[in-house]
Amino acid sequence: MTLTDTLHTSFGTVLSYRIRSLLIILAIALGVAAVVILTALGDGARNYVIQQFSSIGTNLLVVLPGRAETAGSFPGAVLGQTPRDLTLKDAQLLGRLPQVRRYAPLNVGAAELSAANRLREVTVLGSNANLIPIRHMQLAQGSFLTHGSAYSAQIVLGAKIAAEFFPHGQAIGQRVRLGGNRFLVSGVLKAQGETMGFNTDEIVIIPIDYAQSLFNTTSLFRILVEAKNHSEINATKQAMQTSLRQSHDGENDTTVITQDAILDTFDRILRAMTLAVASIAAISLLVAGILVMNVMLIAVNQRTAEIGLLKAIGATSGDIRRLFFAEALWLSFAGALLGFLLGQAGSFLLRVAYPQLPAWAPVWASLAGILIALTAGILASILPAGKAARLDAVQALNKR
Repeated sequence: MTLTDTLHTSFGTVLSYRIRSLLIILAIALGVAAVVILTALGDGARNYVIQQFSSIGTNLLVVLPGRAETAGSFPGAVLGQTPRDLTLKDAQLLGRLPQVRRYAPLNVGAAELSAANRLREVTVLGSNANLIPIRHMQLAQGSFLTHGSAYSAQIVLGAKIAAEFFPHGQAIGQRVRLGGNRFLVSGVLKAQGETMGFNTDEIVIIPIDYAQSLFNTTSLFRILVEAKNHSEINATKQAMQTSLRQSHDGENDTTVITQDAILDTFDRILRAMTLAVASIAAISLLVAGILVMNVMLIAVNQRTAEIGLLKAIGATSGDIRRLFFAEALWLSFAGALLGFLLGQAGSFLLRVAYPQLPAWAPVWASLAGILIALTAGILASILPAGKAARLDAVQALNKR
C-alpha cells in the first residue's frame, strides 16, 4: 500500500464516521484554543504592565520612606516604630548628585476644588515643575511653575477637570479655590487616561510647599528621580542610598527602587503565570489524546472484518499500522487547525473587549499547542494500531 493509498483510505474512513470524527476534532480543537487564548491573556497582561511602567517615565528611580526588607515591610513597624520621614531637604540633596538629571518631590492627597459655581473633590499632587517631564506628562495649554515666576500659587488642571470647570476652554488665567487657598490656573494637561490605575485626567498639580501647607505635613510621600543615563541606573541608586544614609545619621531608613527592578519582577511573575495556564490548558490535549485512543480501540473491534479483508488482499501488518496512524494524523491535524483558528478568534475578541490589553498569543504557544495536539493524537493511535496489525486475516474475516 503506497503512501497515497494510505492517506486516501484513511481520509475516507475519517469521513465515513462523521459524528465520531467531529467529536474527536472538537475535543482537540478546544484544547488548542484554550492554550492559545490563555497564553494570549497572560502575555497580554505582561505586555500591558510593561507598557504602563514604561509610560510613567524612563531612567526612573523612586525613593520611599522606610527600609524594605525581604519580608516586604519596614522591620521597625513590629516594634511600633515608624520610618523617618522624607523631607524636601532629602529631595534637594538628591537633586545635587552628578548622576541625577532631575528630581520631583511628591505629596498626594485630596481636597475640594471650587470655581465657576462648581465644586468637587479632586486628587491633588504636590510637586515641582520636574514632575511633568519625569512622569512623561504633557501640557495641552500653558505651563507650570515657570522659573522666575513672581506668582508661585499656580495650579495645573487635568484634562477632564479643566473641561468640567471651564467647558469653553478658557481655563488659563482663571482663579480657582483649592481647600482654603486660591490658585491661578497656569496649565492644562493633555488627556492621557489611566496609567497604572491612576487617572491623570482627574488630578490637579500644585507647588510642593502649598501641598504641604494644605495637607499640614512636612514630609514627602515619595521622591521621583530621573537618572542621566540608563546605563548608570545602578550607580545612581548606590549614590542616592549613600547620600541619604549620610543625611540620616548613618541609618538605612529609606528604600530606593528602580523601574527596571519593578519591571523584571512583574515580567518574571507574569511569564510564570503564562506558562502555568498554558500547561493547565495543555492537559486538556492529553485528555483529548486519551479520547482518540479509546475511540480507535472501539473502532478496531467495529472494523475487524474490514481489517481482515485488507489483509486478505495483500495488506501487511505495517500497512494496517500506518493506516491507523494516518487516521489519527488527519483527526489531530484537523483539530489542531480548528483550535488554532478558534484561539485566534478568541484572542481577537479579547482585544475588542479590552482594547488596552494587547492579547496576542505568542508564536511559541500556538506552535506548542499544535505540536502537542499532533503528538498526543499520534501517540494515542499506537495501541489501537498495534492491536489492529496483530489481527489474523482468516479470524478477522470470520468475525462478522
